[in-house]
Amino acid sequence: MSNATLNNEIVHSVNFLDKESLTIPMLKVMKADGTVYQDAVLPNIDETLAKRIYDTCVFTRVLDERMLGAQRQGRISFYMTCTGEEAAVIGSAAALDDKDVILAQYREHAALRYRGFTTEQFMNQMFSNEKDLGKGRQMPIHYGSADLCYHTVSSPLGTQIPQATGVGYSLKMNGQKNVAVCYFGEGAASEGDFHAGMNMAATLKSPTIFFCRNNGYAISTPAEEQFKGNGIASRGVGYGMHTIRVDGNDMLAVFAATQAARDFALENNAPVLIEAMSYRLGAHSSSDDPSGYRTKEEEDAWRDQDPVLRFKNWMLHKGWLTEAQDAEMYKQYREEVLAQVKVSEKIDVPALDEIIEDVYDTPTPALKKQLDELKTHIRKYPESYPKSSGRI
Repeated sequence: MSNATLNNEIVHSVNFLDKESLTIPMLKVMKADGTVYQDAVLPNIDETLAKRIYDTCVFTRVLDERMLGAQRQGRISFYMTCTGEEAAVIGSAAALDDKDVILAQYREHAALRYRGFTTEQFMNQMFSNEKDLGKGRQMPIHYGSADLCYHTVSSPLGTQIPQATGVGYSLKMNGQKNVAVCYFGEGAASEGDFHAGMNMAATLKSPTIFFCRNNGYAISTPAEEQFKGNGIASRGVGYGMHTIRVDGNDMLAVFAATQAARDFALENNAPVLIEAMSYRLGAHSSSDDPSGYRTKEEEDAWRDQDPVLRFKNWMLHKGWLTEAQDAEMYKQYREEVLAQVKVSEKIDVPALDEIIEDVYDTPTPALKKQLDELKTHIRKYPESYPKSSGRI
């Protein structure tokens, strides 16, 4: 039996390791007011890139505001916001190559926007109309885009983690100089898929960045009731990965950490774990009421760490943004999103026959039989379905 991977220090008395034995530093570049720490090493970010990042921040805030409202009005069935976690998502996405493959959880629509997903594409997906890239088969906010190298979101927690290991490994085997990037929350890290995917990535040397958004809650379960270890970063060390913990509300720190992680993953054909410490300012989803499990005082304390406001203040200090420009951006995006809502919600749903396409090369007799049964059911109860009923 080989112990070649073990790093042993010989001792001659019992000496247990505990949580306090492992100290994990957290990377910070910006203070809450947008000023930079005196000894901070800034990443290479120019005015053009900074404006693209901030534009994505504003769009995401507006999209979340408008579409949560649309859900409350009954116009869409479900919604989840990115509010409070924009720096973790956008800062990391901005550090990637456009051909790096993203496997998201369900709160990373800001990364998709950064890559170029249009307002129309967002709305068509949420209204499940015939222009939706997913042909209306997914819940709202379960986006996907082959053109933008963004795998379609899957609701079950953690399934994307071992898949990301496989994607990274395939990129390596094909000689492609790109990485897979896998987003998940600290709650998803309690799934068995997390451990399987991490161990597989480490042993197979898959160039995959595992990006954990530690926002403190798995729906209503606080982190201290999920695990007793030193966060999620300690697990990366345990699986033999290069690991870093970063202030997830600090856009510059996230950007710098992800750039370095990508460089290491490509140069060494090896995975990296990033744990971004953040906070979900909104509800888990439109089905959740966070007032039942956390206090207003706790939320207010984290609002003082608002990642969008922090980055805005940094840009104001740099002279790359003015308050008037900021107000105009919000105004224009509110108008754009609302206008697209009114268009997309009126577009017909996909043809019902499409529901069995793309499953097999040729629909099987069993699928055809199920489709016929569905059509019969809709004709029997037409009042329970949209007037178009998929144009049967």
